[in-house]
Amino acid sequence: MSKNDIRKIILLAWPFILALLVFISVRYAVHNSRFVDLYYSTGIYPFIAKIVSGLSNLVPFSLWDLFWTMTIVLLVAGLVLAIFRKVKWKWFALRILQSTALLYVFFYFVWGFNYFRPRIETRVSWEKQKPDEAVFRSTLDSIISHTNSSYVSVAPSDYPTIDKAVEDSYRKNSKAIGINYPNGSRRPKTMIFSSFFAKSGVSGYFGPFFNEIHLNYYLLPMEYPFVLAHEKAHQFGITNEAEANLAAFVVCMTSDDQRLKYSGYVNLLVYFLSDASQMKDVKDYIRKIDKLVIMDLRFQRRHWQGLRNYTLDKVQTAANNAYLKTNNIEEGVKNYNQVVALVISYYHNTTRIDRSKR
Repeated sequence: MSKNDIRKIILLAWPFILALLVFISVRYAVHNSRFVDLYYSTGIYPFIAKIVSGLSNLVPFSLWDLFWTMTIVLLVAGLVLAIFRKVKWKWFALRILQSTALLYVFFYFVWGFNYFRPRIETRVSWEKQKPDEAVFRSTLDSIISHTNSSYVSVAPSDYPTIDKAVEDSYRKNSKAIGINYPNGSRRPKTMIFSSFFAKSGVSGYFGPFFNEIHLNYYLLPMEYPFVLAHEKAHQFGITNEAEANLAAFVVCMTSDDQRLKYSGYVNLLVYFLSDASQMKDVKDYIRKIDKLVIMDLRFQRRHWQGLRNYTLDKVQTAANNAYLKTNNIEEGVKNYNQVVALVISYYHNTTRIDRSKR
């Protein structure tokens, strides 16, 4: 075999070799969460986030939305060229496989290994809270009371100051929720294809390839602070959806800004009411919710139902479910609602710590 032959093999195979190495690393990471947290999540990733977010923040629009749009265009163009025999099918297929392998490598390098870090209970040394219906009911009562008392009207013109308030609260709560601050910078960007994502029921998402936070144009003002804080949690390396919801709630609830407080409580209340829906006396709790809050919740429901395409929603949910399960979130999309248990645990451990300081 000549040197030219060896060079050609290397040029063809190197993306697959890298992908294999990453695959082996992922298998190792699954069983070594503390190693991942020490060397990747709190070591390498904050440096990556600083560099990548710093570059992407120079651009006001979504680089990821642009990237996957161009990718689709190139795939269609390549397919047409292959059909008309302008390029060989073998060459076209090989380039797709190489590109897929490189995207797989890049995803885990720039963010994906965070999926294998320890859960928040381990990271912040929480005492495990046993499931208890009485505690759930008490917490639900408290959430309803705080939602009622924190009610405030939020307007789109408030968004810049809300962003600053979310950042300030993340700085204040960084130790409590086990994150590195500042971990780069976070510039919220509006989804280019907000209408499509709204049909799929997606209010926001974090784009790991360019370390970007995306919010849907159709997001309601009452949702904005909570969803913004949720997506920022992902940028801080929190991959678990329930933990991202918890972080969003803590950041909103502990803020001095009334708009954050209301958004945190009212959006968390939706998750609690979902869990309470099987209780025989759930209507008794609903009657405790103020009319203005009820109006907001009803409007929120009608708003997203009016935008939703149920076929796209089912496809998106199935894809997200498969994606989460593939990346060490065994519960899949059910993970979002597990924020209820985390909030109860948060209250339990915060109270326990406060008692120990007395």
